[in-house]
Order: sequence, then C-alpha cells, then structure tokens
Amino acid sequence: MRALSLLFALFLGSFADAAEPLELVLRGGRVMDPESGLDAVRDVGIRDGRVAALSVEPLAGLEVLDVRGLVVAPGFIDLHAHGQDPTSNRFQARDGVTTALDLELGAFPVQAFYDARAGAALLHYGVSVGHIPARIRLKHGFDAVHPATTLELATGLRGAFFRFVRRVWRPTEYAREPADAAEIEALVALVASGLDQGGLGIGFGLDYTPAASAAELRALFELAARRGVPCFVHPRGAAQLDDLAPLTDVLAHAEATGAALHVVHIASSGQGRTAAYLAVLEEARARGLDVTTEVYPYTAGSTYIESAFFDEGWRERLGIDYGDVVWSRPGERLTAESFTRYRRRGGSVILHFMTAEMVDPVVADPTVMIASDGIPLLHGGEHPRGAGTFSRVLGRYVRERSALSLMEALRKMTLLPARRLEQIAPALGRKGRVRVGADADLTVFDPARIIDRATYEDSHRESEGIEYVFVAGTAVVREGALVPDVLPGRPLRAGSGAASSGGR
Repeated sequence: MRALSLLFALFLGSFADAAEPLELVLRGGRVMDPESGLDAVRDVGIRDGRVAALSVEPLAGLEVLDVRGLVVAPGFIDLHAHGQDPTSNRFQARDGVTTALDLELGAFPVQAFYDARAGAALLHYGVSVGHIPARIRLKHGFDAVHPATTLELATGLRGAFFRFVRRVWRPTEYAREPADAAEIEALVALVASGLDQGGLGIGFGLDYTPAASAAELRALFELAARRGVPCFVHPRGAAQLDDLAPLTDVLAHAEATGAALHVVHIASSGQGRTAAYLAVLEEARARGLDVTTEVYPYTAGSTYIESAFFDEGWRERLGIDYGDVVWSRPGERLTAESFTRYRRRGGSVILHFMTAEMVDPVVADPTVMIASDGIPLLHGGEHPRGAGTFSRVLGRYVRERSALSLMEALRKMTLLPARRLEQIAPALGRKGRVRVGADADLTVFDPARIIDRATYEDSHRESEGIEYVFVAGTAVVREGALVPDVLPGRPLRAGSGAASSGGR
C-alpha cells in the first residue's frame, strides 16, 4: 500500500508539473548538449530556473523567444575568474559566462567573500580557500587576499585610492618568510576553517609564495585529500626553460597524498615546456591520479608587478626582457628604469612571453578546459582575457581555424569544468548541460558571428554574437545587450546542492 501511495503521489506531482505553464520557451534553436551529444533543433522550455522541457514539437510558454539559427548551449563555466565584481561580471556575461569561480588564488576568510556578494551578483559565484590570503592572516594577522581579488572587490575601493592603499600597506612576509612547524599547523587550521565555510578547494599561487616549503605544501595537500577537495595550483616558475620540476613537484604531492589536482593556465606556466607538461599530466592520469588543467587562448599573460613573481631572475626564468612587459595603462613597454619605478608603485602588467605554437595546440586539446584567468576590468587597459576568452575560442579557433569542433569547444568550457567540481559542490551536477532538470544557465549565440572584441589596448570591448544569456532562467543578456537591474547569481559552495533560484 505504501508503494502504491508513493507511485500515486509521483503521478499527481508529474501531472501537476506538466499542467503548470512554462515561463519561457526558446523556439527552434540548435541545442547542443556536450553530455548527451545532442545537436539538433529543439524548443527549450524553462520554469523555476530549470530546463523543464526539450521538444521537437513547438512548446507554449508565457514568453516565447525565436532563436532559430542560433546555438543554445550550456552557460560557460569559468574556473579561473579573479574579477568577480560588477564591472567584470558585465563583460563576462557578454562573453557567455554564467558561472565565475576564483579557484587559483581564492579568498580568506571564505565567508566574507560570500557575504560580500549575497543578493548582488549578476553571475553564479564561488571561491577556493586561498593559500596566499591564509598565509597573510598567519604572518600579518590581517584578513586580506591578493590585491586582484580582495581589497578592491570586497571593499569596493577603486582607482587612485586603491593604489594608495596598496602602496602604504604591502606586506611581503607572507611570500618570503618560511613557516615553521607550529605555523604550518596553524595554517592548516586556517585553511580547514575556510573549507568549513564552503570553499571549493584549496588555491595555490606558488610563483607568489617562494618561501612556502615542501612540508607546508604537503600538509595542505593532505588536508585536501582528507576533505575530498581539489588543489588548484599555479606552479612555481621554472629555474630554466626546460625545467619540468615545477609540475612534477606538485604532482608528487598529489600522488603521495591522493589529493585531486588542477593545474591552472598550463600554457603560461609551461611556455616552451607545455607539450612536455601535457605529456606528464597524461602519464599521471594513466597512473590513476585525478589531474586536470586549463588554458586561456592568448599568447600574453598578466600579473602584478610588485609581486614575488618579478623577484630577481625573472628575465632568465621566463626567457624575456623588460620590453616584453607592458604597463597596462597606457600600454607602455618597460625599460629597466620604468620597471623599477612601477615595481615600487605596484599595478598590473601584461607579459608577452608565449607563442602561438605554445598555445594553439593546448586550446585544441580535448583534455584541457578553457578558463580566462581574467583580472578585474577597472579602466580598460587590462588583459582582454577577462572579456573575450570564450568568444575568442568559438570565433577564432572553431569557426576561423577549424582547430576543434564546436561541440568539443563547448565541452571544454561547460561540461568539463562542471565535472571537475560536481562531487564537491553537487549544484554543479545541474550545470554544463542542456537537459530536463538542469539549471537554466544557458548561452545563446550566433556561430557565424561570435567573436571577441577586447584588445590589449582596450579591454572594455564586449564580445559580439552572443544574443542571450540566462542565469537560473533570468535573462542577463537579451538581444545582444546587457539587461539592467537583474542579479540572479547564486553562491556555489562545497557541499551545496541547493537549486539556483530566480525568475526571468
């Protein structure tokens, strides 16, 4: 009788659900779902922030949008987005991003990161527990993270005042002082508290913390393994151009502890070693390690000139000189004199230190995800990857060069990132797909027109060809324009499986 009652209740629930009208129908688009391989014309019905129907027959809804001739894809998931602020989110949305996560440098305290964005986010958001900001707390007693993610974003400081704060308060002990055994124990406790607050893993910027010892890293990898979360790692810089130790060292920690590992921006970390790095990762996967990586589709990188990344020896390590480094505003190539002057001042620079031969094969590699590594887009002279990464792949690598198929490109920017995190944050199991029951995080674009427009000189140029972007069923881009006064983004935390809610 109990079984019959349950079946009857399920039947009534399904009937009631079917009788409820669809809020929105996307009519006649080319639906592409990397999980099932579906690539066909369908109507997509949306209700309560979820995909409620996929149909070959026309669906009825309270609103019907004609998207014939356009691709309906899962919303793009950016695992490496430092600029989770309103300005940067605007450009990311125009680039088709529906979920932006900072998993490399992360944040500490994690709760403060989520509190600062609650109810005020255009896109879904999330963060790892940052080794760097936790080390700042350990060494300085301050709650702060790397300049790219905290002082500016959490407090809303901008422009000249922000630069003044960074000049006056720029502690360096977090990067250049080793931690003793007691400090390592305290650091592990700090990072564990961030995981308790929902951090999506542990983020490491090892190029920025040269004093972090093997014992310190091993203790944190052990914590990640115990808690079942990945380590997102920017490896140390190589001692020379053919040095594989930066990658093999972190792989050794992963293998010894059993922690999952995600290596960020493999081409900019690997440069001329990138093909060898990919081979090392493939061998590690063959040994059973849970190892993934990502790339952004540009031959230049960007970082902060005052950081330990530019400590003595950087030219030899990177194989470049002062003239290959550009002060991001107004696009000034540096000299020895201007490098010293700007390093005292602090700010972001663009580094031209890769070639197409290093980057292009990685963008096309089916095992490598796409992620932007975008930094806050404050004045328009920053690296364009925060505004154009995904459209650049779809426009230049798929359409113009046929370097990879459209479905494969979508898989690398939707399904693969979702799978990297869905065991830690079950809500990701409903993203990166177009199927009934999935979150209605959708990007609708014209495959014949999509292209990036942001440049190194002007990063405030929005991508073209993306007609609609829906976050939890709410349109944040409509007919190619940003929709004002909508904030449907919801937090993504470890252990969270709550539905993303929101209306149109």
